[in-house]
Amino acid sequence: MTTLAGHAPGSPGGSPSERLPETVVAPSVAASLKASVGAYIALTKPRIIELLLVTTVPTMILAEGGLPSLGLVLATLLGGSLAAGSANALNCYVDRDIDQLMRRTSRRPLVRHTVTPARALVFGLLLGVLATVELALTTNALAAALAVAAIAFYVVIYTMVLKRRTSQNIVWGGAAGCMPVLIGWAAVTGSLSWVPWVLFAVIFFWTPPHYWPLAMRYKDDYAAAGVPMLPVVASPAVVASRIVAYSWAMVATSLLLIAPLGPSGPVYAVVAVALGGVFLREAHLLQGRIRAGAEAAPMRLFHWSITYLALLFLALAVDQLL
Repeated sequence: MTTLAGHAPGSPGGSPSERLPETVVAPSVAASLKASVGAYIALTKPRIIELLLVTTVPTMILAEGGLPSLGLVLATLLGGSLAAGSANALNCYVDRDIDQLMRRTSRRPLVRHTVTPARALVFGLLLGVLATVELALTTNALAAALAVAAIAFYVVIYTMVLKRRTSQNIVWGGAAGCMPVLIGWAAVTGSLSWVPWVLFAVIFFWTPPHYWPLAMRYKDDYAAAGVPMLPVVASPAVVASRIVAYSWAMVATSLLLIAPLGPSGPVYAVVAVALGGVFLREAHLLQGRIRAGAEAAPMRLFHWSITYLALLFLALAVDQLL
C-alpha cells in the first residue's frame, strides 16, 4: 500500500502523520464537489423558486381548461426555474456588499467566499441565456420574452434602482415575482388575456403583506445595510395600516376570478373567500397588536401568506380539473 506522499509504510520518506491512505482522496474530492454544487444552487435561492412555480402550474391548467401536456408543463417549469435562478444569482452578485452586513443573508455563497463574484455573474447570465433558449424552443417566443423581462426587471429595476432608494422598493419590484403566471399562461395559449393579468394583480397585492412582516422581523438588518425597507423608515403603525390595505386589495382582486365574472367555479369561490377571510383576520390582528403596544409577532402573517398563496392557486387548479 502507498500513501499520499508516495512512500510505503515504514519507509524513511514520511512521518506517521503524513502516511494517509489513498482512500482519503476520493471522499475529500467528493465533499469539495458537493460543497461547490451546493453553493451554486444556493445562489439561485431555490426556496423562492418553489413558491414561484406553485403559481405556474395552476395558471397553465386554467389556461388549458384542463391538464396541459406533461411535456409542456415540464418545459415551462424548467425554463421558469432557470429564469428565476438567473435573477436570484444576479441579485446575489449585485447585493454582495450589503448581504455581508445582514444576519439574514450572511451565509450566502458570495459572503462566505464559496463562489467568486466573477463566477456568480457568469453563472447568473448563463442561466438567463439557457432559460430564454429553452423556453423559445419548447414553448413559444412570448413566454421566452416574458422570462427575459422578468429577469431584467428584478435585477435592474428592483435590485439596482429601487431597493436602495425607496421604501416602495418591494411594492414595484415585486412585479417580477408576478411574471410566472404570465409565462405559464403564454406557454399554453401563445397570448395573454385579462385573466392572467388578474392573477398577476393578486400576487402584486400579495407581495407587500407577505414581505413587510419579514422586513419588520429583520428591521435592524436592513437599517444596518442602509436599505430603506418600509419598516426601517416608517412606524410599525404605518406599516401595519399599509399591510391591511394591500391585503384587502389582494382579496378583492382574487374574487374577480369567480363566475360569472371569471372562469372559476364554486370550489375556487369557497376557498378564495375562506382563505381571504383568514388572511384579513391575521392582517388586522397584526395591526391590533401593534396598536395595543403588544409584541407584533409579524412572522405569523409572513408564514400564513405563503400558505395562502399556495392554497389559493391549488384551489384554482382543482376547480378546473373538477
